[in-house]
Amino acid sequence: MGVGGNFWDLLKPYARNEDFDFLRNKKVAVDLSFWIVQHETAIGKNARNPHLRVTFFRTINLFSKLGAFPVFVVDGIPSPLKSRARIERFCRSSGIDVTAIPNSEEGVSVERNRTFTKSVRECVELLQLLGMPVLTAKSEAEALCAQLNSDGHVDACITADSDAFLFGAKCVVKCLRPNSKEPFECYYMSDIEAGLGLKRKQLVAISLLVGNDHDLKGVQGIGLDTALHFVQMYPEDEILNKLREAGKAEIPLSQDGNKTTGDCYGPSTNKSSSKMKSPHCSYCGHPGSKRSHLKLACEYCTATGNENCIQKPVGFKCECSSCDMDRKSKELKKHENWQIKVCRKISIEQNFPNNEIIEMYLSDQHGNFTENEGPSLKWENPRTETLVDFLGYHQHWEPSYIRQRMLPLLSTIFLRDMASSLAEGLLLYGQYEFNSIQREKIRYGQPFYVVKWKKADVAVGSCIHMVPTEQSDQETVELDGLSESVEDEPDVPEILVANDCWFLMTDENMELVQAAFPEKVETFLQEKVMKESKSRKKKSSLQSGGGKVDSKSSGVQLSITEFYRSTKVLVQSKQGEDPSKISASDGGAEILEGERKMSRSNLSNKSVRRRLEFE
Repeated sequence: MGVGGNFWDLLKPYARNEDFDFLRNKKVAVDLSFWIVQHETAIGKNARNPHLRVTFFRTINLFSKLGAFPVFVVDGIPSPLKSRARIERFCRSSGIDVTAIPNSEEGVSVERNRTFTKSVRECVELLQLLGMPVLTAKSEAEALCAQLNSDGHVDACITADSDAFLFGAKCVVKCLRPNSKEPFECYYMSDIEAGLGLKRKQLVAISLLVGNDHDLKGVQGIGLDTALHFVQMYPEDEILNKLREAGKAEIPLSQDGNKTTGDCYGPSTNKSSSKMKSPHCSYCGHPGSKRSHLKLACEYCTATGNENCIQKPVGFKCECSSCDMDRKSKELKKHENWQIKVCRKISIEQNFPNNEIIEMYLSDQHGNFTENEGPSLKWENPRTETLVDFLGYHQHWEPSYIRQRMLPLLSTIFLRDMASSLAEGLLLYGQYEFNSIQREKIRYGQPFYVVKWKKADVAVGSCIHMVPTEQSDQETVELDGLSESVEDEPDVPEILVANDCWFLMTDENMELVQAAFPEKVETFLQEKVMKESKSRKKKSSLQSGGGKVDSKSSGVQLSITEFYRSTKVLVQSKQGEDPSKISASDGGAEILEGERKMSRSNLSNKSVRRRLEFE
């Protein structure tokens, strides 16, 4: 949840849709509870252990396809305020009276339900088997994610809790869509400051007014728009003190020119408000009475070339200095009354604002590590066989299915190790060696290399890990209609068998392949240039020869008209007729034209034309 009152809708205009390589080679903190809650709600009971399925697939996509280095953060012991708010939320949804809930001062600290705790524990075990770093926060996971981002340990946070900005986050990824050209919906604190003029303490003030995860109700009668306008009246350094003054029934209005509502009207507004408005003519609406205008013409009306007063139109507003000052005075009075009304609502709340919530949001100590040591962020190689046993037990997946889904992760680790000269061997998964680059491929608007991996001779006698068709069909049936989960599934490598050799085809990042195997990339680019030059030569020869070349010999796909003409000429030549002897004088033109009309009528059926085109 985070900040109440549809806070994300307020930030939506300042969202950025980042491209595919936004997190490539960057570190990102992931709120694990966000993944579990989000996808358990979306998938429900239609899949076995959705928390493990989503965590497994999303981690592989985030690491291999998107190229990020994820750091997973789990919740610690919740604060008494969070525990009370959680119980209160449950009571409200169940229609239970919340008056009997004990106060936070009594030391209430309630863990989450056992089912959720078990899901988190299983996901942590899965991530550790995948070799991902997992950190435990003192209390809130999004708080530690924000601290890691603020201290520069990670480049972004993945969470849907909007209070991450209150904890100090600089970049928050709210939505992640792996199968999209722009998979990241990002929010930057710098954009929020520039667009709304709000900084960290001002966001904390808004959360105190509209409610948050630690105080659900906020201030009664104050919504997000009211809170936004009230907070924008004061600078960041003063806003929390102004809330304390309002909580003590002290109306924080400035009368001496400080930065409040009176500033926008100038220093002389309050003095002019005590003066009476000068009389105006009831006929033309200008300064002066109607009787005086009968004796002496109105200077405003005569300025337009008229001798007498002109009747004022409907909705007329006088622009004289007296009326202008009167309007400003009324607007100021109206705004001050609104401000007093808001402050009175605040003063009704007991113990407002809650200093414990303020200190928690502004604290920078949310992890179980010291400032000098820093967090332990280390990515290790996955324990594949243990992971196969773990997922086989919990998900009932076949070992071959698990290994194939893991191949994008393993190939990314292998290429990174090769690029940094850390690879212990030259075999992927101890079985496959880098064979060649097949082609370039565009997916989601991004270029990839299709890499061909060959089964090494030393591994030919070992087990070939293929995915049975039955397993894939089973997964499709089980997840029918669940686009959220299917979208998270990683790319499945293609398996080929040629000349008693086994090959894998995977999509790899071009820069990573270049860094790992520069010689292979250079060979591929040279072959590509040679193929393009040969293609250009063939094309030029076709143009110089009139274009009548056999499609089988040239390798160029002809149109249906060219194909039919070329085959007709070949048939005629086989029958011993010379096409050059047919001339217009012998009626050859009429014969050819008639044959063309007959061929068009015979080829009207699309299926027939397709056969002729491709046979």
